[in-house]
Amino acid sequence: MKPVKVGVIGCGVIGSRHLSIASEAPHIELVAAADLIEANRTHAVERFNPPKMYSNDVDLLDDDEIEAVVLAFPTQYRTAVALRAYERGKHVLIEKPIAMNAAEVEQLIAARGDLISGCCSSRKRFTASARLATQLITSGGLGELRTVHCRAIIGAGKKPDTPRPAWRLIKSLNGGGILVNWGCYDLDYLLGLTGWQLKPQTVFAQTWTVPQVFTSHIAPGSDAETHYTAIIRCEDDIVLSVERGEFMTMHSHADWEIIGTEGSLKLNMQDEKPDSVIHNRTTTEGGVVSTSLTEADKTAETEHSTPLSDFAAAIRENRQPSTSLEKALVVQKITDAIYTSAATGNAVEIGG
Repeated sequence: MKPVKVGVIGCGVIGSRHLSIASEAPHIELVAAADLIEANRTHAVERFNPPKMYSNDVDLLDDDEIEAVVLAFPTQYRTAVALRAYERGKHVLIEKPIAMNAAEVEQLIAARGDLISGCCSSRKRFTASARLATQLITSGGLGELRTVHCRAIIGAGKKPDTPRPAWRLIKSLNGGGILVNWGCYDLDYLLGLTGWQLKPQTVFAQTWTVPQVFTSHIAPGSDAETHYTAIIRCEDDIVLSVERGEFMTMHSHADWEIIGTEGSLKLNMQDEKPDSVIHNRTTTEGGVVSTSLTEADKTAETEHSTPLSDFAAAIRENRQPSTSLEKALVVQKITDAIYTSAATGNAVEIGG
């Protein structure tokens, strides 16, 4: 496979991960990087030594050698840069969350044309446990789905000694808080494991900001949620329920389950081991018997372990990546509906 020539815009924490992958993957050639912040540029040169370094996205996008770009900077700026990239004929991989709202995602879809573009919210679905769970569910191993559920709680730790990043919990910078920071992973993971067969119809939700006792743990001026819960009714009487919180007044724990008419799975998005996925098999005579999924289960192997490696392969194979813009739009529509429901106290209908 001819290496895809890539430029990375944004050289912070997540951008550095993309730079590392681009520097090592045999089917990717790192051509350039860009960042507005001099310290980030210096750090990127020291660690990854990209052939070209730019101080802004415009100059990088004007580089004709670059085929594809990764956007790894705050959410509020990504749509405008992605649209400029499409205009210059670049394929685009966008960090999560995909955008500030569904309307922006629809803009991206309209402007993409024949280019390859997607979102990094697929990151948690490249593990062996996710692959095995997906194969079992999509092949009908659980029968007809009834409920898809996750509850992931992170208890607050000690008061931090260092300043907290402002973008994480300020709506104007990130579009929201824990829901867009982690909820997009949760939703992408659950929707992906079930083969994207869930068609959301109605959302009823609530969000909460940080408890007063932990305001010192977050950046001053933070106004976004640190805890949310939502029930999403889908077509075919399937219910998707999600809850996630950080800076919580309880100990950390996680509970993930997918229940069907012929069995269920208990798993954890953060645990990559196949034997951590518990398959509850059922028979009329024996009831429920629990076993774990192992690599002995027959599933298609994949050489791609990250959104960027999958994105580069998708370009050469002329397909959309694991989470395409259309799939990311489903996640964003649910996200927007959760915020609207929480703000109004009413159930919110999701359009097609």
